[in-house]
Order: sequence, then C-alpha cells, then structure tokens
Amino acid sequence: MGKIESNAIKMFKKWKKSKRKHQRRVLEADLKREYEVKSQEWKMKEEKRIRKDAIDKSKSVIMGPIPEHLIPFFPEFRYNPKDTRFTRFIGTPEDFVVFGGLSEGNVKKIVFVEVKTGKTGNLTTRERQVRDMVERKGE
Repeated sequence: MGKIESNAIKMFKKWKKSKRKHQRRVLEADLKREYEVKSQEWKMKEEKRIRKDAIDKSKSVIMGPIPEHLIPFFPEFRYNPKDTRFTRFIGTPEDFVVFGGLSEGNVKKIVFVEVKTGKTGNLTTRERQVRDMVERKGE
C-alpha cells in the first residue's frame, strides 16, 4: 500500500473517531435534556401530591378536635357537660375526664372518656394501657 493510501486511511480513522466523539456528545446532551424535562415533570407532579397530602393531614389535625369539643353537648352523651373536662392539653391519651357530680358540689365518680371520631374506632396502644391501668385501679 502506498503512502497516499496509508495517509488517507489514517485521516479517515481520525475523522471517524472525532465524528463518533461528536455524535456521543450530541447524544449525551440530548439524553441529559430529556432527563431534565422528565425529572421536572416528575417533581411537579410529586410536589402537587405531597402538598395535597400535607393539606389533607393539616385539615385532619386542625378539624379533628372540633367534634370532640362538641361531644359533651350532644344528647347521646350520658354525662353532665358541666362535669366534663377536656384533657387533650394535659397530654393524656383520653379525651375527657368526667367528674360525676362536680357541678352539684359532690363528686361521686370519675370516668375517663375516649371519643373516636376518625376512620378507625380502635384504641391506640397507649389508650389501651391507660384503660387497663384504670381497670386494675392503678396497680
């Protein structure tokens, strides 16, 4: 093979190598742009879902205690609302403590009341522990 053909082959291989590098850079740039677009779409979609979830949970936390505050005034509540104390703020796992007879000046009994207004009517572990302790009279 002659010198011209040898140089032509070298030049062709060099051109081919640089062309491949260029095509690779173009392809990588296209993939990166596509990834960024898809990533942004996903972030926007997830952000909407996360924000909606946070708002729903916030509503639940804010609105949850409202029915509990009204329960003592419902006709079905079997205790005198004047004898009832809302206990959420002292950190107990019960909603109310009823001091039966307090409004008449003669407390005859104390009743712990847990009101379930949410989706489940099950007691939490802590609520069960308090119930069991009260039933055993603190032993």
